[in-house]
Amino acid sequence: MQFQVENSPFTQEQVEHLNRLLPTLTEAQKIWLSGCLAASFGGESAATMEGPVGEEVSTAHASVQESAVAAREVTVLFGSQTGNGQGLADELTKKLEERDFTVTLSSMDDFKPKSIKDAEDVLVIASTHGEGDPPDNALSFYEFLHSKRAPKLQNVRFSVLSLGDSSYEYFCQTGKDFDKRLEELGAERIHPRVDCDVDFEDPAEEWFEGVLTTLKESRSGQGNAPAPQTEAKEQSSAPAYSRKKPFDAEILENLNLNGRGSNKETRHIELDLESSNLTYEPGDSLGIFPQNDPVLVDQLIEALGWNPEASVQVDKQGELRSIREALLSFFEITRLTKPLLEQAAELTGNKQLEILLAPEQKEALKEYLEGRDVLDLIQDYKLQASPQEFVAILRKIPPRLYSIASSLKANPDEVHLTIGALRYDAHGRSRSGVCSVQCAERSHRGDTLPVYIQHNPNFKLPENPDTPIIMIGAGTGVAPYRAFLEEREEIGAEGKTWLFFGEQHFRSDFLYQTEWQKWLKEGVLTRMDVAFSRDTEEKVYVQHRMLEKSKELYQWLIEGAIIYVCGDEKHMAHDVQSALLTILELEGSLGKEEAEDYLSKMRQEKRYQRDVY
Repeated sequence: MQFQVENSPFTQEQVEHLNRLLPTLTEAQKIWLSGCLAASFGGESAATMEGPVGEEVSTAHASVQESAVAAREVTVLFGSQTGNGQGLADELTKKLEERDFTVTLSSMDDFKPKSIKDAEDVLVIASTHGEGDPPDNALSFYEFLHSKRAPKLQNVRFSVLSLGDSSYEYFCQTGKDFDKRLEELGAERIHPRVDCDVDFEDPAEEWFEGVLTTLKESRSGQGNAPAPQTEAKEQSSAPAYSRKKPFDAEILENLNLNGRGSNKETRHIELDLESSNLTYEPGDSLGIFPQNDPVLVDQLIEALGWNPEASVQVDKQGELRSIREALLSFFEITRLTKPLLEQAAELTGNKQLEILLAPEQKEALKEYLEGRDVLDLIQDYKLQASPQEFVAILRKIPPRLYSIASSLKANPDEVHLTIGALRYDAHGRSRSGVCSVQCAERSHRGDTLPVYIQHNPNFKLPENPDTPIIMIGAGTGVAPYRAFLEEREEIGAEGKTWLFFGEQHFRSDFLYQTEWQKWLKEGVLTRMDVAFSRDTEEKVYVQHRMLEKSKELYQWLIEGAIIYVCGDEKHMAHDVQSALLTILELEGSLGKEEAEDYLSKMRQEKRYQRDVY
């Protein structure tokens, strides 16, 4: 388009400026500019302007109003405990911006709940935590949306991506709840909800494409906006390592932290990150892609009567591996899920399995799934299938996340982990944790592990190093606090630090004892309270030590301390939260609801952070 001075309301200089600017604008930029011009008319009617120019302006006004309606703003909201949901939200936001959408990205905790009524296109990415619960940074938004205060959302459109683990009873429950509630409030679903299992990459990508296609179509009343042409960025010579492309990190050290006589085995593992370009902060996690126990794999192949060298396809791209290698490194065989049993029943037509899956057998099914693996399923129900048919119903082996136990500032090009080996007996067989026992028994100095960094923005040291911190953890839950104190020592932080640590025995299970003692002596660690549950007649845990120090702990809270909790959610973290509420009621003279509100406010202010599992 070229403007002419004749029959236009512009001066020669203005026309020249317009003719230089307009060819450089994308369709989305033109729509945005049109919207701004439309808004500038205010209440004045263009139809009152005289002459042919008025007619042109009137027509243009109507056109820009239509364009402004088409250019809806997209709001991406995420609720994420470990960082997977936030990573997907970041990826989706980038895709939207590349297509010239106006996007707002926010965690649910940072989003003002009442403003949901003013949103236009809302894309929700929500993980499920524990027994169908929302993650910590989604809790307040979830509660608001399910309360009587939630507004009607007739002008809102939405779609939901759910993250979960199908081995849990309430698979993707939080995402399902959001999807149902948004519809109940009158919002319009623009794309069906997608529920993702632990191998979430492919279904998440399909949801991305479905949502993007719908948004693009709804914006295309005046023609599709072309994707912006960007200059190709210079490719770095170093590869970008991630969950999709893990880095093979060499094991530098692998030590047992427990002393003689302990019934536990806790490994301190140091990995070399040199040449990976991977970076992390205290509070982040390291993901490891493990291998299944070769003994279990061989037992499974023998039970099914297969040739271990038979080839199977392991991905959608058609990559072929031997069935033994596929079961070692690609597929999960140590955990049963309801979807797996349903697919196995359909594949084999096993009547007994179909009976177990009947609705009235819900409790029996739940009991059967607990503590059993794929070998149990094959042996108990005498299942038979070809190798390719069988692997087609298995899900990918998920990576295991471990809290990082080191500071990159203190240990350049290294990452340290604290891993407790899991061993137990169930249903007449010995069982073991896939990754933890691989690290304990089959990983040696010089070997490598495929790893990636899982950033966790929900478990971070305060920006102000003078802020006091209270760290609460039991067993391997103490790992991130080693990273915290290494970091604070490196930066010379002046804020007070208090560690509550619990384990079974003082003599054999006091993890990193000499390091805590060194930091206490140097003042990096201000105080430390320990609870060794098996050293006394009456079991004492970290929550009991907290209650014993309730006055001092409450005073630290008044001074602005941040509380960190790391460990088992069902027991330790739950009991710690109960103790915190008791302290707030006792020392702060608060009622039960007031104490809960106080703790909720602390969480929203990032003063109560949890890394629980």
